[in-house]
Amino acid sequence: MSKETAKELIAFIEKSPTSFHAVKTMEEMLDGEGYIKLEEKDRWELVPGGRYYTTRNGSALIAFSLPEEELKGFRIIASHSDSPSFKIKENPEILVENQYVKLNIEGYGGMLCAPWLDRPLSVAGRIAIKEEGKIVTRLVNIDRDLLMIPNLAIHMNREANNGYKYNPQKDLLPLFGEAAAKGNFQEILAEAAGVKEEEILGHDLFLYNRQKGTIWGAREEFVSIGRLDDLQCAFASLKGFLAGAKEKYGAVHCVMDNEEVGSGTKQGAASTFLYDVLLRIQKGMGGDYEDYLRCVADSFMISADNAHAVHPNYTEKADPVNRPYLNKGIVIKHSANQKYCTDGFSAAVFKDICRQAGVPFQTFTNRSDMPGGSTLGNISMAQVSVNAVDIGLPQLAMHSPYETAGVEDTDYFIKAAAVFFE
Repeated sequence: MSKETAKELIAFIEKSPTSFHAVKTMEEMLDGEGYIKLEEKDRWELVPGGRYYTTRNGSALIAFSLPEEELKGFRIIASHSDSPSFKIKENPEILVENQYVKLNIEGYGGMLCAPWLDRPLSVAGRIAIKEEGKIVTRLVNIDRDLLMIPNLAIHMNREANNGYKYNPQKDLLPLFGEAAAKGNFQEILAEAAGVKEEEILGHDLFLYNRQKGTIWGAREEFVSIGRLDDLQCAFASLKGFLAGAKEKYGAVHCVMDNEEVGSGTKQGAASTFLYDVLLRIQKGMGGDYEDYLRCVADSFMISADNAHAVHPNYTEKADPVNRPYLNKGIVIKHSANQKYCTDGFSAAVFKDICRQAGVPFQTFTNRSDMPGGSTLGNISMAQVSVNAVDIGLPQLAMHSPYETAGVEDTDYFIKAAAVFFE
């Protein structure tokens, strides 16, 4: 079963080269289960037992299922749709010595730069066009090997293997074509989107790695693909959300955007998106603001964002005793400086969930002399303050365009999420 789930995860990620595509893929899964899409600009007519979802910016999504009885609280799993990449700048084509055309890019998030070189890349995202008098967006994926960032030969950079600091404006611009390709990027983009060049008024476009996902290892125990952080958690939480009974509480599957750049956008965890939806749910079920506050006080959130496994070549980088490994279970993340929202109470709640689901769990803390990253959990608490735990699935090479995780762990989270949503 775990290997089949890993194949399903790979298919999900390959359909989701950007946050916009990830949300579209999740919409299709929800549509298939009978969930009704609500637009934020419309008046919501909710009914007990109803199943709904809404999106913001096309890159963040909240799905929810309502109980038949009185709404007493929420059970929320929050993850994020974005991953580190390179964003295509406006007017991207650069002609080099009348021989090459490269594209102008800038970094999005804190990626590992070196693995982006010498591998086939392409471009995906969304474009904006005018249709029937309104500006609308359309997804686009140039579904072929289009670009590559070639390395400089060792003969011309003898120190390359002794450590190298990449300059994104010089070292990381992808090669698009020979000189004759000048002016072709907009044409290729328009063709992929099914529009005319002059119709494109704006775009949000990103590079993505074209290498297919793989299941590998001596016993096929590992899965590798780009964007495991955090689409592995987004996928598993949605699968668990759909599988859970969702009878007693308002069940909420929440996927935010822009976590990799601080979450401070209208579709990020620092926005009012989750707050707005939960308040509208409460009012749609006949409650008022006082009822909303009472519901929040009896709610719980799982902030799901992947975690670092112990690296086989760098075992010293992990904490002496809290050492997560691939295929050994869901990771509960702790931080004394509150980079994670886990505390003793919320950790106990999640451990109990794992025990009910019959799945293993592990713990993670950073070395005390090594600052770590943060997640969307604590950021979202500024808008919706609930008891919350930070968890993740263990992985290697986080923020590489080709990351590695354990085949077993996705299933573990699906099972735990299903129990949580009961």
